[in-house]
Amino acid sequence: MTSSPSNLRRSAQGPSMSYHQNKPALFWLTTAVGAVLFLTLQSFSYMNDYLKANGTIPAITFDAGALWMFSIFYGAWIVTVLLALIGTVRSLWTALILGGLLIFVNSFTGVFDGLRDGGHIAFSALFFITLPGLCAIVVTWRQLKLKGTPHVGK
Repeated sequence: MTSSPSNLRRSAQGPSMSYHQNKPALFWLTTAVGAVLFLTLQSFSYMNDYLKANGTIPAITFDAGALWMFSIFYGAWIVTVLLALIGTVRSLWTALILGGLLIFVNSFTGVFDGLRDGGHIAFSALFFITLPGLCAIVVTWRQLKLKGTPHVGK
């Protein structure tokens, strides 16, 4: 039984998705990781200021409802990745809309916090969230154009 090289390539790939189909998910994942890095940097920056001031800055405390909202808000980033992995036109549109909203809200609040707490916070919000987020939007938009959505790109 002989197999041609093209049949071997097809059987080795199996039912997996191609690189171009996974590309939007990778960009949304990068943006989600950037959001986590921004939140980590912001938390450490606050702790650093708190310790430098020997505890004279009022401590920030959160009740259970606020902690749940943080978890839901930052957990929504993984939804954009999962939607982009599905790869249908509807799921890509949903990832684009949800991801765009998350990018806007995170960038806006990051810059606002940066105006209050220091320029490094604003820069990190733009660098960790906005920059990869804009790239994710562009890649998702291009994927929608490749899928033949007639009203995209006009």
